[in-house]
Parts: sequence; structure tokens; C-alpha cells
Amino acid sequence: MILALDIGNTYILLGGCEGKKILFTELLSTRVRATDLEYAALIREALYVHDKNYKDVSGAIISSVVPSVTGTIRSAISRFAGVDPILVGPGVKTGLKIKIDNPAQLGSDLVAAAVAGIREYSVPQISIYLGTATAFSLIDDTKTFVGTSIGAGMGLSAEALSSRTSQLPSVAFETPKKVIGTNTIDSMQSGLMFQTASSIDGMIERIEEEYGKPCTIVATGRYAPSVTKLCKRKIICDQDLILKGLMEIYSKNV
Repeated sequence: MILALDIGNTYILLGGCEGKKILFTELLSTRVRATDLEYAALIREALYVHDKNYKDVSGAIISSVVPSVTGTIRSAISRFAGVDPILVGPGVKTGLKIKIDNPAQLGSDLVAAAVAGIREYSVPQISIYLGTATAFSLIDDTKTFVGTSIGAGMGLSAEALSSRTSQLPSVAFETPKKVIGTNTIDSMQSGLMFQTASSIDGMIERIEEEYGKPCTIVATGRYAPSVTKLCKRKIICDQDLILKGLMEIYSKNV
């Protein structure tokens, strides 16, 4: 079994994979100050829930946008599973053509999503990541990664609303019955859900207008299932996109 991990600013997506089959997925909290032993324990518990253990692990691959955590998790896997994880970054074979000013600056999570998106779906393609940040990536009809638009994600927006205003509470990411709310909770949920959906529709329109062609739209990330269903555009929601991309990259480097 191969462990695939995508380390994000808020959560770590952990997947157990065999070939192209994803056996299980779990979310772990990203903890900047956690030790390799603490992360090893979290991973062990995730494996245990799915009747697995470190002895079942024959390889691992990591994408990360949190450098301070990358080394800790790599150490945890090396120490307890006895394998040295592949780190997605410069020097690793991905098969992805990247046409941006500095390819080394491209987030490895976006690389993995693009690799899987090209394999699974038609191009040109707009790949949307909805996590701590919201990112729109354009892959042209030659399967080349052209560039990205990055903004604050739904989680950051909700946190800013509740922490920077005196009368607005924290709310769940649920869809209210109406766009115009008649109480604080519904009004905030409308803002988080419907405003995000509208911005997604608007960004898709702008990207296609700039590119000059209609695109296949693919979305992934923690918030993708809840918000893409509210969009007017047809969007393919693939929660396993990054893990699929990591396994594709893994196969090119072993």
C-alpha cells in the first residue's frame, strides 16, 4: 500500500492507495508544532481505523504547501514505516508541462490536481481548488499548465467574519433556504455559500473570455461538494483529484 499525503495549511489529506485504487481517505489537522512522533500516532490511528498498519506501507508520496510540516511528516513516515517518501517538487517527474514565470513556485497540490485532471478529463480545463485558499488554474488544449488565480478560501472568510466583527458568530457551512437571509445565521451562510458560488461562476466566465475557448470545469478540495452544487455552471466535483495525481506522479518516480 502507498500512502499519499497532501499537506495543506489547515488539514492534511491522507490516502491509502494500491495502484489507481484509493482504499481510504482521512483528514488530519495540520499542526505546525507537532513532532514526528505525534504525526506518526495520528497516521497510525488512521491506518488502524481501516484495518491497516505501518507494515502494510510499501511507499509514500507527499505534496505540501507547509514547508515547516513537510520534514516532520517525512520523518514520521521514514521512522515508523521504513520508507522514504517522494516529495513533489523540483526534480520529480510529473509529466506536466508548466508555462509560468517560475515553475518552482507552483504549489505541489495544484501540480497533483492538474496531473490527475489531464488524465481523467478533457482539456482545455479550469481546475478549481476550494480549501484554505481558493485557486483557479488554467490548463490549455495542449495540456500545458498556463497559470493560476489565488484568493482567500471559504474557511478564511468565515474566520475573518467571526473574529474581526463583534456581533457576527461562527457558522456552519450549510446552504440557507434563501439568498436574502432574515436572521444573522442565514445571512452569513448566504454570504459564504451563495457569494462563493457566484464568484466561481464569474471567474469561470472571465477565464474563458480571456482564453477564448470554453473549458471543462473540475473542482476539488474540502469545500467543493457543498458549494459547487450551487453554481450555475456545470462543474465536475472530484474529491480524490489530488490523491489520483499523487499516485500518477508516484508511478513515474519508482
